Amino acid sequence: MAPRRTAPTTKLAKAPPTPRHERFPLRYAGIAGIVAHAVAPDERRAYVEVTDSAFTARYGPWVMHTTLDNIAEVSISGPYHPLKIIGPPRLSMADRGLTFATNAERGVCIRFFRPVAGIEPSGRLRHPGLTVTVADPEGLVASLAS
Repeated sequence: MAPRRTAPTTKLAKAPPTPRHERFPLRYAGIAGIVAHAVAPDERRAYVEVTDSAFTARYGPWVMHTTLDNIAEVSISGPYHPLKIIGPPRLSMADRGLTFATNAERGVCIRFFRPVAGIEPSGRLRHPGLTVTVADPEGLVASLAS
């Protein structure tokens, strides 16, 4: 019996992982959306961004930025009382949480291990949580949970 011949094997190099860069626009709706257009008029100035290592939320001139390892918990929330969300970022007097809202229907509540600066330029006031009313709440929750 003749020896069996096999085709030579070639090792294929693994492609480097694609860096993650997801952007979630805010969803404008109702009276909150109309008012929000004055503060954050479009997707260039109102979004949440998730990369391999960082989380950024922008609402007009206000920006919150932290590392992904600082995110303790995420959940879908809403509906919200319009008077509690309309206008510029809203600061909760109960827990210093911040809200970037463009609709009163649904959003994502994000809790941080270490409070994050966001509403005032010096960074002295820090927030333990942020609520954002993105167009795809389930997508943002899935992105932050992975």
